[in-house]
Amino acid sequence: MSETVTIQQVDDQNKPTEKKTTLQLKELTKIYDEGNSNVLAVDEMNVDIKNGEFLVFVGPSGCGKTTTLRCIAGLEDITDGAVIINGEDVSGQAPRERDIAMVFQTYALYPHMTVRENMAYPLKVRGYDSEEREQQVKETAELLQIPELLNRQPADLSGGQQQRVALGRALVREPKVFLFDEPLSNLDAKLRVRMRTELNRLHSQIGKTSVYVTHDQAEAMTLGDRIAVMQNAEIQQIAPPQTVYDQPVNQFVAGFIGSPQMNFFDGTARIDDDRVVVDTEVFEITLPEVTSEKIELDQPGGQEISFGIRPEDLYAESTSEEPGASTSSFEAEVLVVEEMGSEFHLTLERNGVEFHGIVEPDADLERGDRATIELDLKKCHLFDGFTGDSLLYGPDRGS
Repeated sequence: MSETVTIQQVDDQNKPTEKKTTLQLKELTKIYDEGNSNVLAVDEMNVDIKNGEFLVFVGPSGCGKTTTLRCIAGLEDITDGAVIINGEDVSGQAPRERDIAMVFQTYALYPHMTVRENMAYPLKVRGYDSEEREQQVKETAELLQIPELLNRQPADLSGGQQQRVALGRALVREPKVFLFDEPLSNLDAKLRVRMRTELNRLHSQIGKTSVYVTHDQAEAMTLGDRIAVMQNAEIQQIAPPQTVYDQPVNQFVAGFIGSPQMNFFDGTARIDDDRVVVDTEVFEITLPEVTSEKIELDQPGGQEISFGIRPEDLYAESTSEEPGASTSSFEAEVLVVEEMGSEFHLTLERNGVEFHGIVEPDADLERGDRATIELDLKKCHLFDGFTGDSLLYGPDRGS
């Protein structure tokens, strides 16, 4: 197997240099001709993926993420733009000429072949002799911790074992780029978590450039060096997972990443004594100076906004006889308490508006209780009421 790719390369003068880009998508566009109408699946996408990077495309069904992957693989003809691998435009090349390996949602193993034969088949097609094939297969099986499965048939394997074999068949070729099309979606929840760990381990060992597609935000957050959040054929934000979580550039990204999803309260924002005051149906609050300084309102006297706060940044406790006078607190009714073990999820209501919070298991709250809600205003988000762009972090969509 090839050596792990390091984070930096060194030039002739022994000075660290940036990693070279292995995969580039330049103005990549895909339009499907469906009779009397055209469907835009990928809209002028520009992405540079560095050598050894693990990039995850994530988004709802129909957003264009799988089409993007298939364009990279050559399984779809692109309408415009280019796919460039190691500086070479491969847009006109057949899939077999691009030196990529793809792992599909379905394992696509040959049922009449053993695991050894399945893994060796790509090498056989490329003219490797039997000794070379056996050596590569053994090394890859050791890496995947499946040497004991080599003589078994696919029908005798569990779903997780079949997925490892499918990974092995891709790994054994040592391609330039790995592509993963929702490879864990057919596994049960417990096995998906385990396989995520395995994929992380494998990537750290082989260091190959990888592009992964999923609708599962947990997979995206745990696997990706960067994640590209897609909606309506466009990348909404591309950045490291924690950056996307902490600094979403628009309301769609904020609502898609995070579970339970971010709470949103429609209202207005205005400037009052150099502070931003937010007024919604549920509460009126004054943002702290550290937050107000980051916000530029187009209409300081009153602008339509959506105020966002994650459930874990909202604190709830049973209302005392003398509630505090904090400007960021208000009362709400507890509608539902979901006991999740390490935390309780609350559904709360005030003035006909429902929202969610997360509290510790020892919280003294039950259905029907009145709760005092405190917001962590240093972790709040404001979005333009018309465009949905963040007033704190948008409209720059990352890099």
